[in-house]
Amino acid sequence: MGKRWTEFFKQCLLCPRECGVDRLEGGQKSSAGFCRQDGQLRVAYVGPHFGEEPPLIGTHGSGTVFFTGCSLRCSYCQNFQISREGLGETIEMERLLAKVEEMIIRKHVHNLNFVTPDHFFPYVFELVSLLRSRGYDLPMVFNLSGYQSVNLLKAAEGYADIYLPDFKYADRDLAKKFSRCQDYPDVALAALSEMLSQKGFLDSFDTGDSLAKKGVLVRHLILPGHVENSINALTTLFVEFGAELPLSLMSQYIPVTPQDAEALNRCLTEEEFNQVYSHVLDLGFEHLFVQFPVEESPDSKPPFLPDFRLDRPFSSPPDQD
Repeated sequence: MGKRWTEFFKQCLLCPRECGVDRLEGGQKSSAGFCRQDGQLRVAYVGPHFGEEPPLIGTHGSGTVFFTGCSLRCSYCQNFQISREGLGETIEMERLLAKVEEMIIRKHVHNLNFVTPDHFFPYVFELVSLLRSRGYDLPMVFNLSGYQSVNLLKAAEGYADIYLPDFKYADRDLAKKFSRCQDYPDVALAALSEMLSQKGFLDSFDTGDSLAKKGVLVRHLILPGHVENSINALTTLFVEFGAELPLSLMSQYIPVTPQDAEALNRCLTEEEFNQVYSHVLDLGFEHLFVQFPVEESPDSKPPFLPDFRLDRPFSSPPDQD
């Protein structure tokens, strides 16, 4: 990685926590920041993924790169193996580039989807530059927690085509309790405003194309026992950005590790989902994706719960050749 990019890691301010850690120092001190990652690039999975929204997956899937670590590290994270437990491998840029190129050529993915990349933004910028220099013009998707630095989003503008951020919390106390960032609502709204000013709304709604090429789509995951947070979060999005904001309402929460908050040790109830869904319809969002709850067999693996210890972490929908 060239000096232009290493400077980002000398006093790390890549996320709003602004730990200021020298991630190039070596030893334990270099991974003492909140994300627990030093200056070496670490990746948990590269491959097609079919669990995103329809304008992203098409027929061949979204070409995901899942990074180890996270700047949010929510207590209930569905990807806890990589966000909290640090599963993944150290990888050189040349090898990652080769893996991504192979995925593009062999799997015909419709875009490249960088999942929780902000603590490794410099590497992502370099990877996008290398791919574009080789003639690849796929849309670049930045799949984010919503808790992003506006300054770093400004730096990302030339590398991102699509932003896929969460808006998790309107409740500051919940944000503090589950993600240790009481300022999440304010930071995330500022970040969303920056993303929208750069890219606008997801373009597939206006163009009528089956695949998106540019824009912003905001996700919200409903948490069991916290319907009021969802109602207030969605109201906030509507008031701030209007009815045309593309929104994805998600019901896939599954308890993967024991939680102190008792409600998070169960799945979402149908009644809870219906309360939030009815509110979304009442607000009048015009561009809406909805993930309806699906009752799973006790013996089946939940389709949206990955296992990053496997070569194919996602059990359903299956990877396609």
